[in-house]
Amino acid sequence: MVMASRGGGGGGDGGNGSGRTRVGRFELGRTLGQGTFAKVKFARNVSTGEDVAIKILDKEKVLKHKMIGQIKREISTMKLIRHPNVIRMYEVMASRTKIYIVMEFVTGGELFDKIATRGKLKEDEVRKYFQQLINAVDYCHSRGVYHRDLKPENLLLDANGVLKVSDFGLSALPQQVREDGLLHTTCGTPNYVAPEVINNKGYDGAKADLWSCGVILFVLLAGYLPFEESNLGALYKKIFKAEFSCPPWFSSGAKKLIKRILDPNPSTRITISKVLENEWFKKGYQAPIFEQENVSLDDVNAIFNESKDSPNLVVEKREERPAATPVTMNAFELISKSQGLNLSSLFEKKMGLVRRETRFTSKYPANEIISKIEQTALPLGFEVKKNNYKLKLQGEKFGRKGYLSVATEILEVAPSLYMVELRKAGGDTLEFHKFYKNLSTGLKDIVWTSYDEAKNEVNNGIAES
Repeated sequence: MVMASRGGGGGGDGGNGSGRTRVGRFELGRTLGQGTFAKVKFARNVSTGEDVAIKILDKEKVLKHKMIGQIKREISTMKLIRHPNVIRMYEVMASRTKIYIVMEFVTGGELFDKIATRGKLKEDEVRKYFQQLINAVDYCHSRGVYHRDLKPENLLLDANGVLKVSDFGLSALPQQVREDGLLHTTCGTPNYVAPEVINNKGYDGAKADLWSCGVILFVLLAGYLPFEESNLGALYKKIFKAEFSCPPWFSSGAKKLIKRILDPNPSTRITISKVLENEWFKKGYQAPIFEQENVSLDDVNAIFNESKDSPNLVVEKREERPAATPVTMNAFELISKSQGLNLSSLFEKKMGLVRRETRFTSKYPANEIISKIEQTALPLGFEVKKNNYKLKLQGEKFGRKGYLSVATEILEVAPSLYMVELRKAGGDTLEFHKFYKNLSTGLKDIVWTSYDEAKNEVNNGIAES
């Protein structure tokens, strides 16, 4: 499941100039991410002007997978959680076909982006993030909520650099705790998954989450993964044996803590309560400050109420607008995406992880960019569906995780300068990476690669406006 609410460009109407979609008092914008059970969209409260992220679940899929009771439990728990390091859930709405979860929208991006840009971080900075992560995880565990997909991409930063865990309790909805008290669903990202999860014999959600926290701590300090192999079987062998070594720049305190967390035996692995007492962890520690407020669960209980009189039943409606033009990004949105303007790392595989989206800039007119993408994608075996300045590229070949689907959007960042964003909407991430490498060969004539000139052009355009 994708993260709930990252920052970075909710502007406009999602790239479709023909209209905006309204859900209740929220106006939906562009898609921020997409997973198996949900899509996440930027939205704005038309009454207050507040920016939010809305996670949209398909009711039919929920019913098909018999997840009604579980989703109610998960959402109820998450709505009651008020922690400064966990993305906040505000309210829940439903239409006849969809469930809308309104969540906090943060603008500082993913912690992953910080590592991808800078490499390893300084130990004091890492400790601060790790303290906030453990605080959030410990608090949620105390309420019976487990994440099961902790990784830097699911750790967001707000405008003040405060860490926020996204998708807590919602990242893997089809989970079940059996009579033995253990979880039995294998999920998560392989490099961060605890050995007992891979073993498929049942596992303690709290201990598995802590293992992932240990991998994150290693990545923040080292700038690379402790367990990395191109072959999945070889990767699992390393994880089962906890076969890794700490680089020489790790302090002795950090090394000792990581080795105690990355213990392949869950029964002897350090617990979060012991982590909180650890000398390395406690240095400069600041306890979280909580906000106390009354929370109603009436909206959660009403999401499956099909009565026409239900106050929580909302209608998705389209508001017509003038003829389509590419969405214009403002300065804030552009800055939040500025890493995407630098093409030097376009095809780099950072820390064994391949990004689910990529961007390039072009000085060609938007219509020519669309035409060129279409001409290049068709011979690669992709069907192209156009919706003004949005395209959906649908693969015809069934891959490892189904058919590869790529969402493309063209955004105007300055006069005669466009940013083209390509995002994996379905299928395998590695197949998306391979597809884009092939696509880029056919697009080389329209890609504008000068990062410094791009920044100057944008700055001049903003100044003139």
